Amino acid sequence: MIQGARQFRDRYWERGTPGRGTPAVLTKQLYQLWLLGLLLKLIGSSWDVSWHFKWLRDDLAPPHLINTVGTVIVVGLTLFHTFTGYGADKPTLRLMQVGCGIFLVALPIDVINHRVNGLDITSWSGSHALLYLGTAVMLAGAIRGWMKFFPEGRARTFGLVALWCFFLENVWFPNQHQEYGVRALQAYDSGLPEAEPILLQFAADQLGVPVGREAVVNFALPIADWVYPVWGLVAAAIVLVVARRTIDRPWAATAVVGGYVAYRCLIWPLLAGIDFPKSAVPLFLVLVGLAIDAVHAVEMPTPARAVLGSAAVTTVGYAGIWFQQEHLWGPPISFSSAAVTAVLLAVLWTAGDLAVRRPRLVASRLELG
Repeated sequence: MIQGARQFRDRYWERGTPGRGTPAVLTKQLYQLWLLGLLLKLIGSSWDVSWHFKWLRDDLAPPHLINTVGTVIVVGLTLFHTFTGYGADKPTLRLMQVGCGIFLVALPIDVINHRVNGLDITSWSGSHALLYLGTAVMLAGAIRGWMKFFPEGRARTFGLVALWCFFLENVWFPNQHQEYGVRALQAYDSGLPEAEPILLQFAADQLGVPVGREAVVNFALPIADWVYPVWGLVAAAIVLVVARRTIDRPWAATAVVGGYVAYRCLIWPLLAGIDFPKSAVPLFLVLVGLAIDAVHAVEMPTPARAVLGSAAVTTVGYAGIWFQQEHLWGPPISFSSAAVTAVLLAVLWTAGDLAVRRPRLVASRLELG
């Protein structure tokens, strides 16, 4: 292994400008390492949210360490792209650099935030938002680089689907608080709390009340009921629309969301098997992917597709959440927020389509002129 690392260094470790010619074998190695680093970050973050519903926070907890290994790989790859110029042009490299920079700045801010404010279990804090933002920007760089540099073939499509799964997981991640919270409250009400006594006591102390249901509710479900569907469906739909168009394959959105849901279904029993809290898996998201693929299967003008797609996503999304509430597990939501979700998604979807079309129209007019 050491000899191989030396050979790799001697062959490729040289100063170069972004966008230089990159051997196909090196491109594959670099972006496969991106997948590995992002997968480790995914596994670490999945375990981390479950960990926080069982134990008090620990900077050196195993999920943090797994996430750190993934982050080290991603930052190392960004440094390699920056120094050698291999496997990334300037726009791709800037996204990778800015994303890693935001993430690395957010890490100490998050640690300080926990030192000052305590557990900060909610996923919706400012320091957590910076972590999501940094991850989203670096993922955008990895997706752009994969599309531009990875050789054609099935592996290229598979990798692009995997990267969009990571992106979807990142934007959906805050909603996991409610998905774990509803199961945590059910476990407490059944007399078998999944949280350790030290965590229950800490949550009660933060409110200044005795350990009991009031403290558990505040700890498990402190977020307004409209947030879960509005954020989740709008953000997920926008990600899946862009994924569908960049992958450019029939049922690509369904493949992306299916991959994410399958991962959640796999990690659920693994975490439960090592005695960590369980979550409500958002199975209804598969219906959202199907709806988005369906509206892309028929040619129609931009506003019509956005309006029809938004109505379909809102309908299957809220109906799916209701079904899970009734027959499986689902977080409490405000069903009256459906109108906001539909309108907001339609506006953002239309604006995005118009923003993409405008440069093309200008270029076409210039050519005709």
